[in-house]
Amino acid sequence: MKAYVFPGQGAQFPGMGKDLFDKSETARDLFHLADKILGFKLTDIMFTGSEEDLKQTRVTQPAIFLHSVILVKVSGATFSPDMVAGHSLGEFSALVANGTLPYEDGLKLVYQRAMAMQKACEVIPSTMAAILGLEDAVIEEICAGIDDVVVPANFNCPGQVVISGTVSGIETAMQQLQEKGAKRTIRLMVGGAFHSPLMDPAKKELQEAIERTAFGKPVCPVYQNVTALPTTDPDIIRKNLIEQLTAPVRWTQTVQNMIRDGATTFLEAGPGKVLQGLIRKISREVEAGSVEV
Repeated sequence: MKAYVFPGQGAQFPGMGKDLFDKSETARDLFHLADKILGFKLTDIMFTGSEEDLKQTRVTQPAIFLHSVILVKVSGATFSPDMVAGHSLGEFSALVANGTLPYEDGLKLVYQRAMAMQKACEVIPSTMAAILGLEDAVIEEICAGIDDVVVPANFNCPGQVVISGTVSGIETAMQQLQEKGAKRTIRLMVGGAFHSPLMDPAKKELQEAIERTAFGKPVCPVYQNVTALPTTDPDIIRKNLIEQLTAPVRWTQTVQNMIRDGATTFLEAGPGKVLQGLIRKISREVEAGSVEV
């Protein structure tokens, strides 16, 4: 069974999508439509902007979404998923790919999400950090014992968890996790505490936008970040998409469940190959025979 996966923030790079634009009339039409919907030339930033330009949340999220979704659109009949999943932002790409959301509505929601998150990041100084070489339960215990906002945000693969919170909370957690035996603790260069309670203002804004948007019946299940479980129910998809902003991304559990449900081939649609590396590490922990990535 084929599983398509879609990356999130951090996969961007200068020049992303230019090859699609140059080779495909369908891609050009979709890029031009995106510029029109957004009201600014996102394509110019994607094709000729610097790494710094692409780091802006309002640019990064729609740029990655466009690259992923347009890659699927130009694939035509060769795109035949049995299941889909996306990492954080990538869940929106997955929902367009499996027919839950139209391209235009997906892009509008992604941009509204990006703007709401950017505003939330400006309220309290906050950040994220990658913790390598500790069990999930240890990280969860340490975070829960800190008298500040700091929570596990991304369960990326065995031995790799990203934590999210206030700057002071993250600094305290990094020190305590090092003392507990973490191989490395790496402060990430991000604008805020994604997938933490500090995103609650953005969650409220996104909820209003999602509730105004029609969700259709998908052609295949989506494994959602919040539960790591498959669903084709538009109401459940909508609810989980709202919760996703403040809840952790359960990527390890998501991939484990996809493999156990029969996924034998994982195809990453979007810029970069970050998810492929994570899936290889996760698949080694699951007794499922051969998994192609």
